[in-house]
Amino acid sequence: MAEFDVDLFVIGGGSGGVRAARIAAGYGARVMIAEEYRMGGTCVIRGCVPKKLFVIGSHFRQELEDAAGFGWTVPPASFDWPTLIANKDKEIARLEAAYTANVEKSGAQIVKSRAVIEDKHTVRLIENDRKITAKYILIATGGAPNHGAAIPGIEHVISSNEAFHIEKLPKRIVIQGGGYIALEFAGIFAGFGSDVTVIYRGDNILRGFDEDVRVHVRSEMEKQGITILTGCTVTKVDRHGEEFTTHLSNGSSVASDQVMFAIGRHPNVANLGLENAGVAVNPANGGIAVDHFSRSSVDSIYAIGDVTHRFNLTPVAIREGHAFADTVFGKREVRVDHANIATAVFSQPEVGTVGLTETEARAQFSHVDIYKTTFRPIKATMSGRDTRVLMKLVVDGATDRVLGCHIVGDAAAEITQAVAIAVKMKATKADFDATIALHPTAAEELVTMRTPTARHVRQATG
Repeated sequence: MAEFDVDLFVIGGGSGGVRAARIAAGYGARVMIAEEYRMGGTCVIRGCVPKKLFVIGSHFRQELEDAAGFGWTVPPASFDWPTLIANKDKEIARLEAAYTANVEKSGAQIVKSRAVIEDKHTVRLIENDRKITAKYILIATGGAPNHGAAIPGIEHVISSNEAFHIEKLPKRIVIQGGGYIALEFAGIFAGFGSDVTVIYRGDNILRGFDEDVRVHVRSEMEKQGITILTGCTVTKVDRHGEEFTTHLSNGSSVASDQVMFAIGRHPNVANLGLENAGVAVNPANGGIAVDHFSRSSVDSIYAIGDVTHRFNLTPVAIREGHAFADTVFGKREVRVDHANIATAVFSQPEVGTVGLTETEARAQFSHVDIYKTTFRPIKATMSGRDTRVLMKLVVDGATDRVLGCHIVGDAAAEITQAVAIAVKMKATKADFDATIALHPTAAEELVTMRTPTARHVRQATG
């Protein structure tokens, strides 16, 4: 008789948990995975995928306007929000079914229930109060929206979760936040015709990104009519029938039909029973504390993805889940390299970035060269749209290695995915220079910028 019911019990059916379950099952492990909501997790159900569909849909208004410059006469167009929601729901249902089928094909068993840890080898399924023993437990419960400190009227505020299901497009919306989610939804709603006001507590949006990117994105968003108010926060939300008044810390207020908070996400660790097994939480970020192999403070319990609050990106969770299964069940140690992870913000304009910012590079390296250009994209020369693209390379002035690449403009994410390979391979600026340009493209600027726009030398102290 087997010592445990299963070899691996995965809590959470998101991208990371699903990858770990499938790979572990492929190694012959007996795997059970519990998901209390829908298979696919945040990214598939109410995150990256539906968000990108909304972004694509919101571009069409601008595309129709731009068409006139190329000779097209387009009759007045209308937009129907319920149609978008219905078609989005259909696609998400298809993806959920695919996730479920792929897990089942791998041989892993899915249980639709919340799972709570009882001890280092036992979980309890809340749905039927059943206990399952497992040699290993993997926590992959992701993150959840964080509204911050309670304020009067917080019950009137929606998060990105609800934004995918609102019944009608708001004519006016207030969004608090200055990161990925806030700016992406600001562009989405503005693209569909909403009047958008962004509220952010810091001095500028996109904290942690390169300063030139932050300035450029804000300028481009404001050109589109999006109001960005920085240095203040929401202190109260009043409801008057179907309308809201959002009160700000600077004494002003904003009227709207919807209020959304996107000020961050916190690790989904509540009521998991971590204390029952003695699983430690990192006091610095609230995520489950893990080592380089995603092992928690309890040797039989691991955690991957957003619940660890390391790098909260879906592909990172997938890579961590795969590495976990390779290490524990494939019997070969695989350690995820978290350096030089490319990321994108599907704001409008889009941001793609990989590697160090200028500020980070100057703090780490004595000699830093900057190559930067802004230019009007070829499409805008005919459409007449007032927009510019930003391209920036951060280079180690001593070794010529490209340390970072930052792009703002159409297809920034697609370009950055390719550039990330070069940065990961430690390509030099000379390697970029030796690459013949692909013309006419925006990306050719990355291999045609020859003269540094700035050179920084840190003086030795002593």
